[in-house]
Amino acid sequence: MARPRNKRSLTIARHRTSVTLEDAFWDALGAMARADGKSVAALVGEVDKKRSGKPGSQGSLSAAIRVYVLDRMKRGDA
Repeated sequence: MARPRNKRSLTIARHRTSVTLEDAFWDALGAMARADGKSVAALVGEVDKKRSGKPGSQGSLSAAIRVYVLDRMKRGDA
């Protein structure tokens, strides 16, 4: 059975924000951050910066993180 969504607060780009993700995405994101030698907040900041730089990008940060995690897992770079 799927676990409920989990809301966490992070500081990215010098401001506090809340992100709601399922526990499986938080777990994967944490593992990816550790593999990269950075914090989850730093990795989320990179995802946010990339999404903000794309023309017409108006999706939520949570959605951008899910896509990032899935893309990285597909590449086998998790």
